[in-house]
Amino acid sequence: MIAELGFGILVIAFAVAVYSAAAAIYGGLRNQPAWAESARYGMLLTWPLITLAALSLISLLLTGHYEVEYVYNVTSNSMPTYLKITALWGGQSGSLVFWSWLMSAFASAVTLRKWDRDREFLPWVIAVSSITLAFFLGLIIFSQNPFVRIWVTPSGQQLLSMVQPAGASLAVVADGLGLNPLLRHPGMIFHPPMLYLGFVSFVIPYAFAIAALVTGRTDDRWIRITRRWTLVAWLFLSIGLFLGMRWAYDVLGWGGFWGWDAVEVAALMPWLAGTAFVHSVMIQEKRGMMKRWNMVLIILTYDLVIYGTFLTRSGVLSSVHAFAQSSIGPVFFAFIGITFGISLGLLLYRWPELKSEMQMTSVLSREALFLLNNLLFMALLVVCFWGVNFPLLSELFTGQKVTVGPPFYTSATGPLWAGLLLLMGVAPLSAWGRSTVKTLGKAIWKPFAASLVVLAAVIAAGTREVSALIGFWLVSYVILVTLYEYLRGAWARHRRAGENLLLALWRLIGRNRRRYGGYFIHLGVVLAALGVIGMQFFQTNTQGSIPVGSSLQLDGYTITYRSLAIFDTPDGRNVARAVVDVYKNGAFLAELYPRRDYYYASQQPMTIPGVRSSLGGDIYVDLVDWQPITTEGATFKIYHNPLINWLWIGGLTFVLGALIAAWPDGEKAPAPSEAPAKEAALPGKA
Repeated sequence: MIAELGFGILVIAFAVAVYSAAAAIYGGLRNQPAWAESARYGMLLTWPLITLAALSLISLLLTGHYEVEYVYNVTSNSMPTYLKITALWGGQSGSLVFWSWLMSAFASAVTLRKWDRDREFLPWVIAVSSITLAFFLGLIIFSQNPFVRIWVTPSGQQLLSMVQPAGASLAVVADGLGLNPLLRHPGMIFHPPMLYLGFVSFVIPYAFAIAALVTGRTDDRWIRITRRWTLVAWLFLSIGLFLGMRWAYDVLGWGGFWGWDAVEVAALMPWLAGTAFVHSVMIQEKRGMMKRWNMVLIILTYDLVIYGTFLTRSGVLSSVHAFAQSSIGPVFFAFIGITFGISLGLLLYRWPELKSEMQMTSVLSREALFLLNNLLFMALLVVCFWGVNFPLLSELFTGQKVTVGPPFYTSATGPLWAGLLLLMGVAPLSAWGRSTVKTLGKAIWKPFAASLVVLAAVIAAGTREVSALIGFWLVSYVILVTLYEYLRGAWARHRRAGENLLLALWRLIGRNRRRYGGYFIHLGVVLAALGVIGMQFFQTNTQGSIPVGSSLQLDGYTITYRSLAIFDTPDGRNVARAVVDVYKNGAFLAELYPRRDYYYASQQPMTIPGVRSSLGGDIYVDLVDWQPITTEGATFKIYHNPLINWLWIGGLTFVLGALIAAWPDGEKAPAPSEAPAKEAALPGKA
């Protein structure tokens, strides 16, 4: 009964979404506010409807209705309650329900705002949101129904259907397969929701952009309305990517955090386009420029969101966390083509009206540096798009699927990331409108000179790798520029108001949270870059089989194998857990417990490394194999990951900065005494 109820509610929600889209378009074309208002009420109805459907599915997951195929595939009796709930997005059809629920929540929320100044936008925002929601609901209803039951014919054949086939009976299943072991890590529990939140949030600024094109509002009103929607979407997407890195580091057992997996890249692409967008909109707000480019970027971001979902849900890519192959790929591709074509057509129709109000007059001006920033992001996007789609193209033209690996991405994107870091240290010191070599050099020379001192110290410490030296210099330079900007602003306020520097800094941030929160984002980026540099240039590893009591050596560390225990757990695992001691120069540091978990129900193993962490780096120990009844002992793979924890510290700093930047400003206008501190070229300013 619950399964039929959940499915029926989804059908009703789909019909309501289709009605809302049609009523909104009709009301917009005929200038009939009553129809637009009816469409708004329809959109508001979708969220409680999909909420009921999602709760129905969660109820089935919690109560172990294994006669429902989705429940059988993603839950088991041994799973704890919290994992049964998160199994809602642990499989393909459930994740689409979750996506639709988030989409309806965000679309409903935006319709609740005051529309007095922007009444002409309302029908078109509802139309875009409703069409997107109807598309995902249609996928669920017609292809990926999570409420399908398993029926057994008298001959023993299993059938999947919502209704009982003639002569068949419900399958009696005592237990399910359980959630994929790789998805039981806390990072993976929160990683998909954060990505989904980022994805669906970007639908809102896209909807307003289309509304602006349809209505002919070529000013920056749509950007100002969606400024915080965009920043929140970008924040959620960023958090999702960081959580995915942490999951990979903790669970996959290969000592790294990013392997350029196809699904990783599919999630990165809309982030690249979205990051370019949150930079670029500042130019339109400040200078009335790049109106056409901003439209291109938000259209691209929206379709990359849909395309990334298509890649991970269609089964066309091989990945450690893509879903199984399904029939929804062509439908996704058709939707992407239609939405992109309509969006491009509207953009070309309004092209003459989107002419910039001002022209760039200096190659060193802030708007010129922002444009260069955008071009670098687009170059990264092209590299990622080519790399992730190359296997599809090679199979199409040669019949063989040829993939590109990390060396391709690393060599192609490394210089581009370095260029972006350099711009982070130059753009905040440039001026809007016009900037010369002399004025820019006067602002740069102090942090630049200090960064050379840091570079000399790194060389004196023994680093000789040229690429690593460039990376360390860029990190130190951007940090010094950022701190310099904080100090300049706080010192100006201190001199004017007589406040102590800490209080002046606190109030300075409160007066312009977008600007100084953005500086925090920059700090987060460069701290994370420090972790990437450490892993890229200085990671070492060794592997060996040793008996109990023997040791392996790596970079001055000694890892001694003490014991191994093998046992079953109540939640259906067979655990092989080793005990190893870690020493540095003869001093005991830690006792680690690397293990291998084997899940009986799904017949899948999962590697859990033993990790000893410090600001200098991690000792990361994997249990590869073991022979408990022989003298060969166990095989371990050991990694030394220098500076890796600065990646996680940078991620936390990044998130904090984005939260500060998204918070409403306490005061709108900066004080005259703060004028010397330039506004930053940063994502949080958008």
